[in-house]
Amino acid sequence: MKFPNMLYGKILYSTIAHGKVKSIDTTEAMKVEGVKAIATCFNTPHIKYNSALRFYDHDIPFTETIFSKTVRFVGDRVAAVAAETMEAAEKAVNLIKVEYEELPAVFDVEEAAKENAYPIHPGGNVLNEIKANAGDVEKGFAQAYKIYEDRYEVQPVNHGALEPHTCIAQYTIDNRLTVHSSCQNVFAFRVILSQILEMPLHKIRMITPSIGGSFGGKLEMTIEPVAAILSKMTMQPVKVTLTRKEVFKSTRTRHAAVMYIKTGVKESGEIIAQDINILLNTGSYASSCYNVLGALSHKIYKVYKIPNLRFRGVPVYTNIPIAGAMRGYGSPQIFFAQQAQMGKIAKDLNIDLVELQKINAALPDGVDQRFNSPLGNPRILDCLNEGSEIFQWERKKNIVGEKGYKHGVGMAIGAHGNGVFGAHRDYISLALKLNEDGTTTLLTGVHDMGNGSVTLQTQMIAEVLGITPDKVETLEADTDAVPWNLGDYASRGLYVEGAAAKRVAEKLKRKIVELAEEILKTKDLILEDGYVVSQSDSSKKISLSDIAVYSQKEKEAEITVVESHRSEAGITSYGVHFAEVLVEEETGKIKVISYTACHDSGKVINPLAATNQLDGGIHMGLGYALTEDYVFDEKGNMTNDSFGSYKMFRAHEMPEIKTHFVKGFEETGPYGGKSIGECAVVPAAPAILNAVYDATGIEIKKLPIKINKEDLND
Repeated sequence: MKFPNMLYGKILYSTIAHGKVKSIDTTEAMKVEGVKAIATCFNTPHIKYNSALRFYDHDIPFTETIFSKTVRFVGDRVAAVAAETMEAAEKAVNLIKVEYEELPAVFDVEEAAKENAYPIHPGGNVLNEIKANAGDVEKGFAQAYKIYEDRYEVQPVNHGALEPHTCIAQYTIDNRLTVHSSCQNVFAFRVILSQILEMPLHKIRMITPSIGGSFGGKLEMTIEPVAAILSKMTMQPVKVTLTRKEVFKSTRTRHAAVMYIKTGVKESGEIIAQDINILLNTGSYASSCYNVLGALSHKIYKVYKIPNLRFRGVPVYTNIPIAGAMRGYGSPQIFFAQQAQMGKIAKDLNIDLVELQKINAALPDGVDQRFNSPLGNPRILDCLNEGSEIFQWERKKNIVGEKGYKHGVGMAIGAHGNGVFGAHRDYISLALKLNEDGTTTLLTGVHDMGNGSVTLQTQMIAEVLGITPDKVETLEADTDAVPWNLGDYASRGLYVEGAAAKRVAEKLKRKIVELAEEILKTKDLILEDGYVVSQSDSSKKISLSDIAVYSQKEKEAEITVVESHRSEAGITSYGVHFAEVLVEEETGKIKVISYTACHDSGKVINPLAATNQLDGGIHMGLGYALTEDYVFDEKGNMTNDSFGSYKMFRAHEMPEIKTHFVKGFEETGPYGGKSIGECAVVPAAPAILNAVYDATGIEIKKLPIKINKEDLND
């Protein structure tokens, strides 16, 4: 996108991990031809905000500013330039001189959590803890046949979206701000900008065109305040687009974490008590740490029928890049630890891992132990039975590796929610109108992220109205034009947003049928192929186009409806993944040779889209398990900040994948459906870890998985 008189913005980032900004000299930078403005912490608002804010009165820690007088990681924003060309902006940024007073930096989450650690923010590095408990854990441990205690660690990783963060901000003479941004939450971004710039909401317009990839990486505000302040300073549109290196070092990562898990089991393998403690590395600012920990604490109650379960989570500041939302939202971290320990328990008790899972898996009539509330209709046992058969678990677990290779199989269970029921105001409002030619227009706050959420809404509307999806046009994610939506995250796409589309279509259908009854003088009407037709006399019919024209002509009214829909329950989607690996004895190199994923997503509404989501989630999970990591030097500089050095899983490294969805039906879901997008990634890493453990007998407690050839020969 390019606007008339548009300027280009470039950001200067901190080169130190922690320190105070003593001075910024922009003298030489301002001399560069074409430079229009330079923003710093000394000439811009210093109002604190939280980039992960979701709604107007969201109560979370406000720790960020556009430019901070104290930088807290290598990649923190220091200044920004607006210039007539990108070349001029880049040249000017390189001429800005910054004087720092360096402060002690801490990168390890356990070191940062210590009482004597240097404080990254006033008040210390440890934020408030989150607890979630059920039963009597100590009593459960006292009754246990065996108790297992382990420490697990997971790394920060990048979302890896091909399309970088970009936005265009335009501040105009009438004190209005319009921002085009590749984000996942236009209404939340509007609120944040109103706080930072002290502007009323009706003066700010957020618009999201097609985003491309996101995976949570564009849910939290990053560059938009910079573009906005530069545009306000120059009164010209300003475009900011990040390079790949800038995306790596200055946006968001998945939360790194250290997890301690203690599990007590009966001799049969039944888990009687479990105690989980997690230190969540939120990086340099609070961002979404409370949201992630809260979500994480709920999900562990959805998979097993453990009578005594205790959870404690503590977010901790460190001097690494900010952690935030990423596909799975806490589930990949906690299920990695829990499922890895299940592999260890199965081996120690000499119980087949699949059988151990069956002993403990939640049943369709299972409950959340904290509230004794129904889980819905979890089909975990179906996934275990059907998945193990498709994977050929019984046969493959007895295979011996060829010479020079160790062979192993592993599996894991994962879960993820369908929205934020009970945590946030989980609703969306939609407007739908019938046009004179029988087509429809949907006004929706859903963002097109390439995951099919908008397509799903058109499918729902077409199904209800008896038309083809091409007869449904959408206007999306524009705060001046569409009703409110909480945002596109937490796998709300089908269960909440899809259900809302079905509901608004049903409301429109009722108005259409009411008019058709008046015209046709009959009541046994159905909608099919763009017509309203009598079931008893097919000659009695009228097109949707004629009904729209009739309403305009005879009623002087447009056929338009608005509907709000809120989430009905806190339901869960489930996945069981199976992996087969070979470990090369000479090098320790791990190769995944076959993979099966079996999921409970209720009634699968769009099989092709669901399968594609599952394939993509597996790819992301393989990278999380085996190759991806943020590598820092001793000063906190990321040393692998490109796709060449940051090792995402390559296409040729992908194994043969089989995907399967068990038959299910979610009573509260639209047409019985549940989500798939985020759940797809959750079981992957522990499934691979358990396969490597089966092959080598080496306990692995840290991602990405690394095997030393010396350990193989012990």
